[in-house]
Amino acid sequence: METVTPQEALEMVKTGVAYGIDVREIDEWNSGHFELFTLSPLSEFESASLPTDKPIIFICRSGNRSGKACNAVEPTGLKVMNMSGGMLAWQEAGLPMSAVNGTPLIS
Repeated sequence: METVTPQEALEMVKTGVAYGIDVREIDEWNSGHFELFTLSPLSEFESASLPTDKPIIFICRSGNRSGKACNAVEPTGLKVMNMSGGMLAWQEAGLPMSAVNGTPLIS
């Protein structure tokens, strides 16, 4: 499975080269996310509803669940990538985030 750094994921999603799909749960999403990512919790995940017109970068808290999503989708032939380090690494890199309560914090 191909991996990308948080910085690469940011650039690819901002420029429209790839989709960013966050597979965390809604409470995790609410605590901090990037506005251009789409929430699709792994617990409710349906690969049939994924876009097929460009690569997908899966994101989670640390990279574990997004890796599971990649492994589940890769056999379908879609181009998928796992963001290494997850939102913890995103936060550590100081990349843009927002949160429902106004103060993003990934813990």
